[in-house]
Amino acid sequence: MDLVDVPNEDITSMIQRAMEGDVAQVDDYKTKVDELFAKVDNLEQRVNEVEQFYSNAKLNESNTSSNALTTKDKEKEKHVPSMKKLHQDASRREAAAAKRMQELIRNFGSIFRQMTQHKWAWPFMQPVDVQGLGLQDYYKIIDRPMDFSTIKNQMEGKDGTGYKHVREICSDVRLVFKNAMKYNDEKSDVHVMAKTLLEKFEEKWLQILPKVTEEEERREKEEAEAQINIQLAQEAAHAKLARDLNNELYDIDMHIEELRETVVQKCRRISTSEKRKLGVALSKLCPEDLNKALEIVAQNNPTFQAAAEEVELDINAQSESTLWRLKFFVKDALTGRCKNSSKEEDKHNITCEDATNIDDNNIVSKRKREICDALAKTAKRRKKKPIRA
Repeated sequence: MDLVDVPNEDITSMIQRAMEGDVAQVDDYKTKVDELFAKVDNLEQRVNEVEQFYSNAKLNESNTSSNALTTKDKEKEKHVPSMKKLHQDASRREAAAAKRMQELIRNFGSIFRQMTQHKWAWPFMQPVDVQGLGLQDYYKIIDRPMDFSTIKNQMEGKDGTGYKHVREICSDVRLVFKNAMKYNDEKSDVHVMAKTLLEKFEEKWLQILPKVTEEEERREKEEAEAQINIQLAQEAAHAKLARDLNNELYDIDMHIEELRETVVQKCRRISTSEKRKLGVALSKLCPEDLNKALEIVAQNNPTFQAAAEEVELDINAQSESTLWRLKFFVKDALTGRCKNSSKEEDKHNITCEDATNIDDNNIVSKRKREICDALAKTAKRRKKKPIRA
């Protein structure tokens, strides 16, 4: 996250070097920084959860504002059922569907009884006695044996092993006849009996098929609606999470801003002489470095037009944190240019001297520079308002 760009221990060390004197006060700031880092780590995990959800759902959020949901969206969210209620509804829906399916299975039972009571049904009532009949090749030809007694037992099963759908029974009844037709010769009695009963079964199946189709369409429609409701509930939950995250980020921004202001107050103020030297040094920067310096000013001053053709910079109007950042940046830029331009050393001698004088009385470590950068980055964000549901 851009809230914190440096390690915890670096922040603490920088505060110690920026603050003067009171060890107890430094410890207090260290504790605050530790708490902020813990909150940021937790927020990062929750942000990843939200991002993963929208990534999996393939939702296009490119045109979505980072602000709160619209009033219309909030009203819509209020009417989205909770996940707990959706699970309860799903359980009731499944129970009702199972009850309706059992009714269809009972209706099919009358067709099944008619088939088993037919005068030609006797060869199909029990499993084929493979060993007794000496059918050595039966299992090589028939992959899945089936008979009426096996079907009946499964229809009456009460231990969860019974048929769940009437089409499963229909498939097994067909299998009984098709196995007999497959194994026995077309001119054999068993083959003829199986073919005749299969035709009669198909005629009776057509009588119940419309009700079966109606039930399947109903279940498909209910499942589709349930999936939509689940999706809406997940979106509402993650939208709320996103708002909560935004509010917590706002609170953390406020804490960091308070800490930033306190650290700036404890820092030595830039003197008038240093401001004058800083202004001179800024005029010595190359165009690229000058643009970077203006961007530093714009970070703490949103109204400052850093990209304008003509820019007027009032050094005395800048905040202490901005001045410190500019001071570090200019020193690095000018010193680096002097080191890398040995051929123009004499030409830039005055510039290097200026760069050295900018910080001749108060040299600070790289860590102090980093804390100014890290804390200054919250200046723009602190103006964002929290989102309230």
